[in-house]
Amino acid sequence: MSDSRVVLVTGGNRGIGRKIAEAFLAAGEKVAVTSRNGDAPDGALAVSADVTDPDSLDAAFTRIEEELGPVEVVVANAGITRDTLLMRMSDEDFDAVINTNLGGAFRTVKRAITGMIRAKKGRIVLISSVSGLYGVAGQANYSSSKAGLVGLARSITREVGARGITANVVAPGFVRTEMTDELPEKQQKEYLATIPAKRFAEAEEVAAVVRWIASDEASYISGAVIPVDGGLGMGH
Repeated sequence: MSDSRVVLVTGGNRGIGRKIAEAFLAAGEKVAVTSRNGDAPDGALAVSADVTDPDSLDAAFTRIEEELGPVEVVVANAGITRDTLLMRMSDEDFDAVINTNLGGAFRTVKRAITGMIRAKKGRIVLISSVSGLYGVAGQANYSSSKAGLVGLARSITREVGARGITANVVAPGFVRTEMTDELPEKQQKEYLATIPAKRFAEAEEVAAVVRWIASDEASYISGAVIPVDGGLGMGH
């Protein structure tokens, strides 16, 4: 890749988001990470931001622009879960997850898009999930929010695809994290039985795909959903 770009990863303080930030740093990019607690990997600019609050996001972008330059790559990764069966799910449980996972991605992209249009280039990567396409019991809110990202990326592609900007979705399956490590062995085996690859993904494997879809090599891919799920969601 030629000149280093300014990359923003929301929710980049832990888990998959942190590995994504580290992958861009390793590729020589200038990386900013937003999180509610302001933590970030070494080498990244840590910025405190709440993706549900437009003013907070605007302030974060302003700081990134002042310290690193205009944001050229946005990875919308910030997300929460509030799992429970539909009949027990409160309106607040539903709204909070939609507002963070889908609304947060919308607000982040909206703040970045003007600069991308001006520069006639940009990469938008929305981190979805196999559950957004496959469906998961107990995740009506989460699955809806992650499915919504597909419509968002495709609408963005229709609007700004002629301006050197791409918008794609990466949909991880089960990823080996502290959370999956803590699952009971019986549950882990049940999950693994459904995955053709017979293993969980490493977070680095997801990060590598995100880094690639944001690269010059992927300039003619937009509005796509790229599963990184070991074959779990095939066709969904």
